[in-house]
Amino acid sequence: ENVSLLFKLYCLTVMTLVAATYTVALRYTRTVETELYFSTTAVCITEVIKLFLSVGILAKETGSLARLITSLKENVFGSPTELLKLSVPSLVYALQNNMAFVALSNLDAAVYQVTYQLKIPCTALCTVLMLNRTLSKLQWFSVFMLCGGVTLVQWKPAQATKVQVEQNPWLGFGAIAVAVLCSGFAGVYFEKVLKSSDTSLWVRNIQLYLSGIVVTLVGVYMSDGAQVMEKGFFYGYTYYVWFVIFLASVGGIYTSVVVKYTDNIMKGFSAAAAIVLSTVASVILFGLQITVTFSLGALLVCISIYLHGLPRQDTTKIQTSEIKSSKERLATV
Repeated sequence: ENVSLLFKLYCLTVMTLVAATYTVALRYTRTVETELYFSTTAVCITEVIKLFLSVGILAKETGSLARLITSLKENVFGSPTELLKLSVPSLVYALQNNMAFVALSNLDAAVYQVTYQLKIPCTALCTVLMLNRTLSKLQWFSVFMLCGGVTLVQWKPAQATKVQVEQNPWLGFGAIAVAVLCSGFAGVYFEKVLKSSDTSLWVRNIQLYLSGIVVTLVGVYMSDGAQVMEKGFFYGYTYYVWFVIFLASVGGIYTSVVVKYTDNIMKGFSAAAAIVLSTVASVILFGLQITVTFSLGALLVCISIYLHGLPRQDTTKIQTSEIKSSKERLATV
């Protein structure tokens, strides 16, 4: 609660720009680049970079190398139970990231960005079930409105782009469905772990990313092991690919900051802005032609995110004032 509003707005702005740029850049690497890289290795490298970034920030937070080493020994290597606890979202996030690569290879950037907002009702359901929270009628209404908007997007997606590439929409939407379920569960699980103790955010991130590296390495071996051994771990990597990996790493770091210091409602506003930015970028870069149905669906999604972010009415004060007034009436009688 003590975090300044300016800092929150800064984090959300950076997260919005990173999310939009990441979507467009990843789409570019999967359609325009002549040699396709292994998405499993890209996910693994992303986890490694996020780990190094978290260690660097923790080092700045502790103030000295000796304190950093002590903190890592006590909270990371000396706490196997905590590492095991954070391996659950690591496994789910790894699956989610790989599904995101599959979805973006088979869907336009704008379609992907809008459809991926199904993670909001999924996250809301997981929040109710896992954190014992309640949602207002307006918030649930916004959830159903969001589903309607996403349905319109799926019913008649955007027209073909200038970049001709073979796509499988059914595979893309199936990958989105798996990614959405993973996002809802893993996000709420990580939030519960993050806010249930006073452990540093960066220590939690280090625990998460260490588990993530192990999980993604297993994924590389199982999915592309033979090809990686033949062509190399960094096969097909270009400057654009490294740029995408860097964006994914920064986005992961900022997501954890937003979860820690704001909430999912603020993330919703950020997602809505990212939809607009990525759509505009897709129109400019890929010649995306937006249909009326797609526009209506995108508009419903943005409105639903706004409604979901409206503050709930505080009924506690109303109930208290009603009790006081009733007592006063009884005293008068």
